Amino acid sequence: MKVGKSLFLSSLAGLIASAGAHAADQTIKAEPLEYVKICSPYGAGFYNIPGTDTCLKLGGYLRVYTSLSPSGLNGVAGASNRLSNYYSTTRSREELAIDTRTATQYGVARTYFEAALQWTSGGYAGAGAGRTGGATTYTGDAVAGGTLSIWYAFIQFAGFTLGKANSQFSTPWAEYPANGFELPGSGGWDPVNQFTYTADFGEGITASFSIQDQVVHDTTNIWNVSGATAAGLATGAYGANDIGGSRAPDLIAMLRVDQPWGLFQASAAAHDNHAAYYGSTELTGHPRDKWGWAGQLGLSIKNIPTGPGDTINFSGVYTNGASRYNFHDYVSVTYAMYGGTSVARAYQSLGIGGVSDSVLVTGAGQELTTTYGLNGGYTHNWDPHWYSTIFGAWAAVRYNSTAKGYICSALVTALALSNGVAGCNPDFSYAVVGTRTAWKPVKNLTFSAELIYTMLDQKYTSGSTALPMQPGIAKPGAAYELRDQRGLTMVLQVQRNW
Repeated sequence: MKVGKSLFLSSLAGLIASAGAHAADQTIKAEPLEYVKICSPYGAGFYNIPGTDTCLKLGGYLRVYTSLSPSGLNGVAGASNRLSNYYSTTRSREELAIDTRTATQYGVARTYFEAALQWTSGGYAGAGAGRTGGATTYTGDAVAGGTLSIWYAFIQFAGFTLGKANSQFSTPWAEYPANGFELPGSGGWDPVNQFTYTADFGEGITASFSIQDQVVHDTTNIWNVSGATAAGLATGAYGANDIGGSRAPDLIAMLRVDQPWGLFQASAAAHDNHAAYYGSTELTGHPRDKWGWAGQLGLSIKNIPTGPGDTINFSGVYTNGASRYNFHDYVSVTYAMYGGTSVARAYQSLGIGGVSDSVLVTGAGQELTTTYGLNGGYTHNWDPHWYSTIFGAWAAVRYNSTAKGYICSALVTALALSNGVAGCNPDFSYAVVGTRTAWKPVKNLTFSAELIYTMLDQKYTSGSTALPMQPGIAKPGAAYELRDQRGLTMVLQVQRNW
């Protein structure tokens, strides 16, 4: 048995050795390896997708910030009472950008996608009902919730841009000339669905012609003042919103000059104001459509003598029947700010204002609203790790005499303005000034603090108004002084780009 076992093991070892030697004599062909290669034609951060001729860049940032503000522009924030949040909009956000480019015989074919996952701690929206059983609700994201925001999703090919991208009306800095707080006086940053053709004339000169979706992005209010209510007027809503279905996209034209010294841009937009019916059925009739328009000039100056990298950005805009191109969709279109008063028999003071594209009453046509505004900012780099900015904006709303007659008649009737129609003027201005200081201890990591002062300048002559009780913000029915209002906000932020 021992001898047989030894013979068996020896034979097995010989077979294994023979098979190994035979295999070593054969040529082994390794699978070809695909290496990620740098794609230099499109700048830093691009790499070839293995096995393709497409270049890819991934990027993004993580941001954490909070807003400290004892006052706001409307609603509970504007009430300036125990229902208001002294800190709000505490938010954590992760942003992801995916950029792909492929060289073709028609030029570069590009896709771009950018989205953000974020969680926002809002606040408690109490009705101030206390013992009467009113509910208190939470206005932020759920404890384990959050939101997904799609910012950009577009294709570029042969000069065309199709999808959700920055409006061609807007300047590259939009309402952020040197700041993080949203400013009026521009077409805004928020991207919009569009179909655009851009012609490149060389030497940094380009022109774009675009049709873009006006829904939400480009429409404020079409107010039917015949449907105004006392509760709505008290919040700056000067009528029932009478927007009809969309009939035409907005039409945009833009000319831009990019040079080493900076940038100049001129843009224009046409906007169709399409109202619904005067009443609840088709039989009540409707006003005809009216086209509004907007124009903007923007200027950026780089590397000014105050220091390397210092920049000035500036823009000015004028609109008639297209107010979103000034009061864009990150800026409020109704204002109701409360404050203290020294007027006898007045409970508190109030500043109100409202933005619209047009105003009408039953049986009459649309009266287009005029707005104009400016914003600008200056950035100074102290050294590679510190920079500071100053910025400001001013935007005005002006109603024509017919529209003022409609609004003031409703205000005097519903809110009993003490000076009557003679003291009524719904025009107003909204202004912002501020400063920001940022510290960059290492590359792509920034800590910043921003201080903002806001001003609501209403045009009602000295007097008072009788407001109904507003349980949503705990304001009693009483007399209120009509007066300009002020606010102060601080924004603290940390951001890591990658």
